[in-house]
Amino acid sequence: MEENRELTAREIWRSKNRPDNSQNDEGNSGGGQPYYGDRPPGKGNYRKALVVMGIILGALLAAGLLFAAIAPDRSTSEYIRAAEDIREDYIGTLYIEGTISESDTTYNHRYVMDSLEGMMASRSNKGLMLYVNTPGGGVYESDEVYLKIKEYQDTTGRPVYVYMGSQATSGGYYISAPADRITANRNCWTGSIGVTMGTLFDVSELLERYGIKTETITSGANKSMGSMTEALTDQQRQIMQSMIDEAYDQFVGIVADGRGLTEEYVRSISDGRIYTAKQAAELGLVDEVVTTYDEAMEDMMGEYGLEDCAVYDFRYENDESMLGSLIKSVDKLTEAAGSSDIKALTELMERNNELPLEYMCEVVK
Repeated sequence: MEENRELTAREIWRSKNRPDNSQNDEGNSGGGQPYYGDRPPGKGNYRKALVVMGIILGALLAAGLLFAAIAPDRSTSEYIRAAEDIREDYIGTLYIEGTISESDTTYNHRYVMDSLEGMMASRSNKGLMLYVNTPGGGVYESDEVYLKIKEYQDTTGRPVYVYMGSQATSGGYYISAPADRITANRNCWTGSIGVTMGTLFDVSELLERYGIKTETITSGANKSMGSMTEALTDQQRQIMQSMIDEAYDQFVGIVADGRGLTEEYVRSISDGRIYTAKQAAELGLVDEVVTTYDEAMEDMMGEYGLEDCAVYDFRYENDESMLGSLIKSVDKLTEAAGSSDIKALTELMERNNELPLEYMCEVVK
């Protein structure tokens, strides 16, 4: 009588009427036993898959670099033509969002300036609505926008309205001041009339901890003013304060002129504090508190007989490339890794002498 024995893998496979693909080849699946069926991907196949994925990612990255290198940026004339080419009568709503600066990803300074230029040159344009949602920005950029809005008013004689969204502080109020009428969402923050000049760091103690000594050769007592390796003298502090005071005086004058207020009164309410929409209206900084942008637009149309006009939005859209997204992801991973004293020192050194003069609210809603 035949003894009971354990069936082999091949016999079990054949008993199920499945084809034998072993072809007498041992080690097909990376081990010492043959595999009796469709072969699963072995280690070699995984490596091939990784190589293919690497090639694809490399190609995509190269394509992103190539596109960034050869893709033409929209020229100034294109931004201007976007406003000039509209044939029907329209009100242009220009969105001022993000930090008013040359480097912000949400706000594009050239786009704003050129859109204003285009609407100014357009015969079909009948009015300008500024949709302001910004904590402020650079003194230089804010003043450029302000001057362009004034030029629009003086050149065309068309109405300029402002709708303040969630936040229209500091530089956001600066550019709004010349408007014929300022409306603010009832939940808006505004005000913050004042000036900042970056932040000065004194890292002398940190340098001393690591035995690092510095020496700067200058041609004058104030040439290295603002260096993070030297404390400010009283004279240097006064010099910087005078720069801030000059920008502040300019801000006060613009608010007084735009709102029909005395400079003395404007100074009394301009200590840098934030105001709610209701508070701003009570102080004469805002004409009306509204609940929606549509309400502000209807008010403008009714006031100037523009009910038959179309409304065109001029809103900058940042088409971030795949490469840009990848770089940001890498930056986030790097930040998540933590920072040592040396890294913190390096970051501070890289920021040395960055003292932007800003109409900027430090609190971003």
